[in-house]
Amino acid sequence: MTETAEQSTTHFEVIVVGGGMVGAALAALLGQAGVAVALLDARPEPLAADEVGKGLPAMRVSALTPVSQRLLEVLGAWPWMETRRVTPYRYMQVWDSEGSGEVNFSAEQAGVPLLGHIVENDVILAALERRLAELPTVSVQLGMRVTGLSVGPAGREVVLEDGRRLSAPLVVASDGAHSPLRKMADIPVRAQDTGHVALVTTVRTERGHGSVARQVFLKTGPLAFLPLTVNGDERYCSIVWSTSPEEAERLAALPPEALGRELEAAFEARLGTVEVADRALAVPLTQRHAEHYVKSGFALVGDAAHSIHPLAGQGVNLGLMDAAVLAEELLAARRRGIALGEPRMLERYSRRRRGDNAAMLALMDGFRLLFGTRHPLLTLTRNLGLSGVDRLTPVKRLLMRQAIGDRGRLPASCR
Repeated sequence: MTETAEQSTTHFEVIVVGGGMVGAALAALLGQAGVAVALLDARPEPLAADEVGKGLPAMRVSALTPVSQRLLEVLGAWPWMETRRVTPYRYMQVWDSEGSGEVNFSAEQAGVPLLGHIVENDVILAALERRLAELPTVSVQLGMRVTGLSVGPAGREVVLEDGRRLSAPLVVASDGAHSPLRKMADIPVRAQDTGHVALVTTVRTERGHGSVARQVFLKTGPLAFLPLTVNGDERYCSIVWSTSPEEAERLAALPPEALGRELEAAFEARLGTVEVADRALAVPLTQRHAEHYVKSGFALVGDAAHSIHPLAGQGVNLGLMDAAVLAEELLAARRRGIALGEPRMLERYSRRRRGDNAAMLALMDGFRLLFGTRHPLLTLTRNLGLSGVDRLTPVKRLLMRQAIGDRGRLPASCR
């Protein structure tokens, strides 16, 4: 980090804007290699780590794949997360409420110890923030809103709300689906309204989840019961109910007892009675994909590059893979003395990530359309398809390898 007095501009090697899970992971990967990084976020203060992962689970959770787990282990974040709250799941059960189609997956069939972990987002972020605090070349600057982005003599410059300027050969936008930095960089994005709103809450069920992640496809959209274990009690689940805006509004307005009855009925009482343990939050769902990920001295990662329907819980995993691949390309360039904002180097990152992300977005949209139809022939087709997949072990194994993130050329930090 250097400062140019006459311009009052502080210089870094990389500036990451957006200190959520993906931005923090990228900053940590670079910081571990000694890169001078500024991590900027508008939040006024870090998470209170001592309070995270205690009491009632937070409503926003992620289904971390084993590949994402390996990345967090490399970053030194995973051991602390395990002292808080991570819930492994070894089985997945998916069925169609409109018929008899059902498919069951197990870690044993995939040849892995487990299929993933359900983890509260706050636990992941707090662990990464603790790691960042240990890295001397990372400058975490909270309460910092970026108001301008330009090309300067040292690469890219960002202007902060207080008038200060920071510069670096590379600025990375990790500032969410509505990314202000993406707009400043004039990168267009294709947005598709899914017609769904996700109703999110935490419940306690009559029977334990048994390390099974469950999802039922209803007429109005998928309903997932994601397993959570609280102080050894396996009767908690995180709920993600994707449905129409009108239905989500109706459900969110129900008293907890009535919402519990609706959840129990929609889920066919597979875990017995359902007690709603927290308020219900409605989140609009829009799939977005940036038309390109990079410009000279600028890159997009995570939700700033792509946001996906939560159908398979892949959003944060795709973002963490963006961070891992971009860090790998940047560190390889740095070792060869190549400028970190060099377009051809950034294009390698884009090629490695954009195709995989586009394929996952298309797959999720296809599932959404197939299971959202009420056409009798398509209903029969999807039921036969689910039942067929359940009988074909090689097909199930292929689908599971995709679901656990083991696809394509993995960066070294995730192998």
